[in-house]
Amino acid sequence: MLELGNYIAAPTAGRMLADFGAEVIKVERPGTGDELRNWRLYEGSTSMLFRTINRNKKSIALDLRSDAGRELVLDLVRHCDVLLENFRPGTLERWGLGPDVLSEANPDLIVTRLSAYGQTGPLSARPGFAAVAEAVGGFRELVGDPDRPPVRVGISIGDSIAGLYAAFGSVMLLFERERAKGAQRSLPLGERMVDVALNEAMFSMMESLVPDFEAYGVRRERTGGRMEGIAPSNAYVCAGGGSIVIAGNGDSIFGRLMEIIGRPDLAADPSLASNAGRWARRDELDAAIGAWTATLEPKEALAVLDDAGVPSGPIYTAEDICGDAQYAARNMIQRFDVSTGERTIPDVGFPGIVPVLGGESLPIRSLGPELGEHTEEICRDLLKKSEDEIRAILRAAEGVAV
Repeated sequence: MLELGNYIAAPTAGRMLADFGAEVIKVERPGTGDELRNWRLYEGSTSMLFRTINRNKKSIALDLRSDAGRELVLDLVRHCDVLLENFRPGTLERWGLGPDVLSEANPDLIVTRLSAYGQTGPLSARPGFAAVAEAVGGFRELVGDPDRPPVRVGISIGDSIAGLYAAFGSVMLLFERERAKGAQRSLPLGERMVDVALNEAMFSMMESLVPDFEAYGVRRERTGGRMEGIAPSNAYVCAGGGSIVIAGNGDSIFGRLMEIIGRPDLAADPSLASNAGRWARRDELDAAIGAWTATLEPKEALAVLDDAGVPSGPIYTAEDICGDAQYAARNMIQRFDVSTGERTIPDVGFPGIVPVLGGESLPIRSLGPELGEHTEEICRDLLKKSEDEIRAILRAAEGVAV
């Protein structure tokens, strides 16, 4: 698999496929590489974010805008099942690497493209990052408190969800390609294209946002820590200032929750027997639950809730996750020594591979590579280049005139 992606969206798709055994060759610009190397960079030349998103991959440094770089990409394509890219629509075509050229080099190639608005439509040529896609997809309007402007969640969720769809779409078309071969036919280029738009990826997560509006004229609004139409479900402050999440919105669960907080009157109230009635009185319910949690430390409250079978949980920080027995039992924190170029930081935890197969997370084979770390290996072992050709490619990757 060949990854021409930068930032998070396409590299997330590449990471998912690499996690489960695909050989992913990441093409990066000579000299600077993927800009993600510098995002949240606290030391050295490569961020932990890059190490995470690009784990289990190989890096080759090529200038896609040069004739030599273009020819090497086409050489690589001949050995690949899937090509991933997330450039602005039209960019690969301008570089002479459009889908028709790629397909000519490899008539079986799956071409997976990620962009802000997709490859077609009136907005297709417009640039955009996940922040914009989250807004256009309807997501941003629902995040935050109703009396304040919309806010963004603390991760690039639009990019990550688009990457999940890109990986899923790639696997679907690989499966379809094999089915076609079994039927003695080949898939035309149009049936070997995956087109993921970031705004559509976010829109697909919006549940019944549009049907509720079209059918009933309902306009969803920001509800802070709550979920529209579902109550009680919120974060509640405990003694000492810590908070926990309680999801008491199931009908039978609600009754048990009201009993343990000392409000049997609410448990017996017929107007609160369904979510619709509870949502109408959500402020009253949250106040009652909050009055109870305020008397207990988080661990004490969670123990009582757990005994009663009420879904609840702590609000974890990174430190909490690293010390959690459940994550550890499933190998969801995997540790590596990481070189920053200036020093080696020992035993750094990285998130494990999801989903779990065989009882625990599969082992991460390698962290995100150094820029161009595998250029020589790929040119020698995969492309069968001569020593002179390899030296010329390495000089080009270092920005030296050949």
